Amino acid sequence: MSEQPTLEEFTESARNFLEANATHRPPASEFVWGQGSDDVAVFDEKDSEAELAEAAAARAWRAKRFDNGVGWISGPKEYGGHGLPGAYERAYSALEAHYETPSMGLFTISLGMVAPTILAHGTDEAKSQYLRDLYRGDTVACQLFSEPGAGSDLASLQAKAVRDGDEWIVTGQKVWTSNAHLSEIGEIICRTDPEMPKHRGLTGFVVDMTAPGVEIRPLRQMTGGASFNEVFFNEVRIPDTHRLGDVNGGWGVALTTLMNERASIGAGGGGGGGGLTSPRRIHAMLEHFGLANDAVVVDQAIRIYSQFMVARWTNQRALDKIKAGALPGPELSTAKLSLTNNLKAYSEWMGQVLGPRIIADTGEWGTYAWSKMLLGVPGMRVAGGTDEIMKNIVAERVLGLPKDPGIDSTTAFKDLRVN
Repeated sequence: MSEQPTLEEFTESARNFLEANATHRPPASEFVWGQGSDDVAVFDEKDSEAELAEAAAARAWRAKRFDNGVGWISGPKEYGGHGLPGAYERAYSALEAHYETPSMGLFTISLGMVAPTILAHGTDEAKSQYLRDLYRGDTVACQLFSEPGAGSDLASLQAKAVRDGDEWIVTGQKVWTSNAHLSEIGEIICRTDPEMPKHRGLTGFVVDMTAPGVEIRPLRQMTGGASFNEVFFNEVRIPDTHRLGDVNGGWGVALTTLMNERASIGAGGGGGGGGLTSPRRIHAMLEHFGLANDAVVVDQAIRIYSQFMVARWTNQRALDKIKAGALPGPELSTAKLSLTNNLKAYSEWMGQVLGPRIIADTGEWGTYAWSKMLLGVPGMRVAGGTDEIMKNIVAERVLGLPKDPGIDSTTAFKDLRVN
């Protein structure tokens, strides 16, 4: 067994890899209104050709990273990882941030949600078959949870899986599935026992997205893009070795994925808002439109910026706990809720600042481009759990308030009988 390298040795090796395979990222230039791209879309929406080219570049970079020992730094060795502490992973991420590399957005769901779930709940065969390929970029995964009639109430899903010997036959529909058209596999939750209470009759699986009976259709959004898909399953066969967790234990599997999902979403901008909310950008915009001395507009800008900064610090505390080994907790629901609340407030304020400029494309820089953000924010209020679901989680698990009775709960039925 080789001796574990020191953090300094690992960092030096990683730096040598990056020097040989990537170029240095140029220093961030000072923001100047009217210069550079004015794209501020919430969802990264490209045409098919550009999307495929970006995906190919992302896969190639992940493969190169993996083959050079920095693809899954902290993962278990038996599944292709290197078994190093999380500090080594963070050190590499900090280094790579200084280099120009392809966007890794394609793997947000694969590595931020599905892979951790397979590692936690998958069979030995599924772990051996998929984890290495997921982290190398050979396989991309999507998440198949939401349904047309059960978007917010996941436990009400109706896609069914019926056992047939050593296989399961899946029939049903999923919706709002990001990257389904680019994925080789998906994590799906199905109803396997309709007689059990709705949270207990569910089972999770890894499904082959290229299997016979799988149909993927893009969903066009009001932004004009198609970031999501609806997926139909017509008697799709899944081997039992691809089951996640116990039969009818899918609710726990789903919670593992959802907690990791909210960690990914919260870390991805729920706090800071990045350059979009930088004081320099906001001030330049207000000056350009002659509003820098409008006390009401400036006060609104300061409030929005402050909310982004408070959320950033709150999120950082939660993410630091996860990096230290703690499991994702309900505070990540706060992070996700902060993201959508802040983006909603910011987009509405931008609508007030820009007025008619946001609805008519005159070609003026920094005006109509904001319509993509304004139209995209409602989608973020659904992604990863609706705002209403997040509020219930915070109320019950953070504030300790009584659970809101559902129509299918014993308490609810007792109340109905009394009345």
